Amino acid sequence: MKVRDIMATNVSFVDPSAKIPDIAILMKQKDIGSVPVVQNNQVTGIITDRDIIIKVVADKKDVNQTTAAQIMTADPVCIEESSDIDQAADLMAEYQVKRLPVLNKGKLVGMIALGDLAIEHIHVDEAGEALSGISKGITH
Repeated sequence: MKVRDIMATNVSFVDPSAKIPDIAILMKQKDIGSVPVVQNNQVTGIITDRDIIIKVVADKKDVNQTTAAQIMTADPVCIEESSDIDQAADLMAEYQVKRLPVLNKGKLVGMIALGDLAIEHIHVDEAGEALSGISKGITH
């Protein structure tokens, strides 16, 4: 099975200049835990709800002045939509991430999450392997 077969296609994203309150509101409205940062049709970063807590709130930064570019994880791990889902699980485990932006020729076309792998009964093994890798911590 390919990533494109189970990825979410209605992906919300933000510009690097987006302010933290707007990003948090988007996450709440869409019930999502991460948002890709896109500039010139390229994924340049990703922001998670955890990033907002750790990099803004805990560091006592001004939420109204802090931008996506200031807290995003730059150059996130992405996957092509034509990749096999076992490759997605391997990347999640290797890089300790639960979500991957999905690309088609470099352009954002979807997101795949660990939960997407788990929902597909046939891919419980891949989800379990990814979760096991994520739980172990980065080893490289």
